[in-house]
Amino acid sequence: MPFSLWKVVIVHLTTVTFYSCSYLRNLEDNPQIPAIAKNFGTKGRYEEVNPYLIEDILAVNNSILQPPSAQCRPIHLTAIIRHGTRYPTSKNVKKMQQFYNIVLQNASGEDSWLREIQNQWTMWYKEDMDGRLVLKGMNDHKHLAIRLSKLFPSLISEEKLRGGFIKFITSSKHRCVNSTLSFKAGLTELWEIRDQKFDHAVNDALMRFFDNCKKFLQDVDNNPSAMTEVDNFKKGAEMRRVQEKIADRLRVKYDAITDDMAEAAFYLCAYEFAIKSVNSPWCRLFDEVDAQVLEYANDLKQFWKRGYGYDINSKSSCILFHDVFSRLDKAASENKSGQQVTEAVTVQVGHAETLLPLLTLLGLFKDSENLTSTNYAKQTQRSFRTSYILPYAANLVLVLYDCGGGDLRLQPLLNEKPVMFPGLTDQKAAMPLYQDIKEHYSELLHGCDFEKECQLF
Repeated sequence: MPFSLWKVVIVHLTTVTFYSCSYLRNLEDNPQIPAIAKNFGTKGRYEEVNPYLIEDILAVNNSILQPPSAQCRPIHLTAIIRHGTRYPTSKNVKKMQQFYNIVLQNASGEDSWLREIQNQWTMWYKEDMDGRLVLKGMNDHKHLAIRLSKLFPSLISEEKLRGGFIKFITSSKHRCVNSTLSFKAGLTELWEIRDQKFDHAVNDALMRFFDNCKKFLQDVDNNPSAMTEVDNFKKGAEMRRVQEKIADRLRVKYDAITDDMAEAAFYLCAYEFAIKSVNSPWCRLFDEVDAQVLEYANDLKQFWKRGYGYDINSKSSCILFHDVFSRLDKAASENKSGQQVTEAVTVQVGHAETLLPLLTLLGLFKDSENLTSTNYAKQTQRSFRTSYILPYAANLVLVLYDCGGGDLRLQPLLNEKPVMFPGLTDQKAAMPLYQDIKEHYSELLHGCDFEKECQLF
């Protein structure tokens, strides 16, 4: 391996070690963080992915930006962002209410955490909350906006915002629109802009492409047999053991704790932490082994429903993939002709279901083996881990650099950390040539037609 690539690997490993040590230190210093918080999957806080934010929510790590030369300057940035922290959906609220009733009416024992649930905790989640953004979710986007402006001050600037060079696009869902408003508020409050308003476009064709992909809807989303691996895992030995341990801790009959009830209990712990930042008594129902099993069940679902499980999952994002590259191409073309780049920044707010198919199409976080119901033990070191990939406010940021002499480079960041496009051998792989990336994805750029991929035959 060339020395420069070793350097990238060593920097990456050092960063991972730093994050791990930092996170453990935060756990020790802050008993309000559940030990299992790092296993909450798509219900996880953004801070668990970047633990340094626990101490300073506006901290940025400028060292992650390592252009190959001092000449390199960013000319365009596209950010595809998941909405911020939200309330549970009405479907999950129903399950949580059901589990709460079991604990209230049937559980027994003298544990202080159980007494706290039965005597002090009240069920405050309502079905009409149905996935709406919470205050923490608004702050997720406000703070992200400020951090990105600190990382890329020449692009995310007051001048660019006022000049109309920053575009905002969102899914029509309430939580996404409010996340977009919060991202804008982060910038307008930062620069104390009170004399100007900034529009956003609602575009479900881009940000909720999965709703319009007939093949995905028929073959995966509305097809119960597509989730066979998930169902089998939920009936398997690992999950059964978790259910039995919960029943033992509550002193209730084993058949009272179904896989749905185990999941609901996990949600109660996760939502209390994500929304209120409290280490609730619900978290005492699980040890780290239980949390890892439930995390895997969630990853398995995401893998088969939105990830590598079926080809159509990623192909449904072709429309967004082409949109991203058309923006990059336009910026490259304007820059080459000496014009000002008309769209310096594009902020697109959607869902975990928006981001994961696109990451999958790009080939990121792919393991050598599929996640299945029978290989849990072999997948402990898997790359496909939604707790790290898809917390609330997860974001893919693509930054196009002009490094002089027609040398254009593209840096991908996921959740404010560099990632590498798979299969590129460039020694400067952290910021490869834009042309090399286009060649690497040429098959998708020249094919991957949303209409063709999604039609039913």
